[in-house]
Amino acid sequence: MFSTDVDYEVVVFSIGDTKAGTKMGKLQLKNLEDDSTLNCILWEETLNRFDNKIFRTGNIVRIVSASFNEKFNNCLVSTLALVKEAKMGLDEKEREKVYSELMSYIDKIQNEKLNKFLTTYFIEHKEKIKIMPAAKLMHHNYIGGLMVHTLECLKYAEKNMDCSDYKFNRDDILGACILHDIGKIFEYTINTETGLIDYDENFRKVWLTHSQYGFTLCMANGFKEIAKMIAAHHGRNDWGAIVDLDQKDLEPELYFIHIVDNLSAKFGKINVHLLEGV
Repeated sequence: MFSTDVDYEVVVFSIGDTKAGTKMGKLQLKNLEDDSTLNCILWEETLNRFDNKIFRTGNIVRIVSASFNEKFNNCLVSTLALVKEAKMGLDEKEREKVYSELMSYIDKIQNEKLNKFLTTYFIEHKEKIKIMPAAKLMHHNYIGGLMVHTLECLKYAEKNMDCSDYKFNRDDILGACILHDIGKIFEYTINTETGLIDYDENFRKVWLTHSQYGFTLCMANGFKEIAKMIAAHHGRNDWGAIVDLDQKDLEPELYFIHIVDNLSAKFGKINVHLLEGV
């Protein structure tokens, strides 16, 4: 049954076009009492009454008035109230701190060509790198999330290399951690006022995925080993990998980058709601 006392967490929000040419909002909410999912529709006239900040991932909201289906898992929202505003992500001071830490990892790379390339690239694209999320929904989906994810991968990789007997090329591993998701600075857009994330349609007109961008960037600059790690970091073709790890006789480094990326995605700070208090 519908109750105005139930708190929901905003999972994802998007705006699309109806067949009639008007705007329609799609809002997915998570019931904080039983973790069930509620899919909501908001017509354009309803959207116009709201500040988009209310739809930020991690916000806690209550439905004031709505029409529900029989199973109460879909609804047409008329009125929504903000209960608690989630943190949008890292503030400017936090972003600068994480960016500096990423640059310190670049300084550890002894390969002069790779070091110079990464330093130049990170300086050139600093402002995008500092704000971009690592995903729209799945993980690190907040301002500065891509940097946090990248830093987690670097730390996981460094710790595991230190305790392994396998002779990794440390420069290539660090480079792959730094560059495996770099295409996301162009793949996504993020509104720093509302925290809302979307896909950049201009990117999609040129590139298939961020992995394809990263692979091409590395190949074009002569970093073939890093390019292959980027091509495999999603693990499986149906997860977006260019190189499927089910193939035989692949280099251990390919599995290694996939594992550290997956660890960060699964166990890192998933969304802005979990960032509060850090």
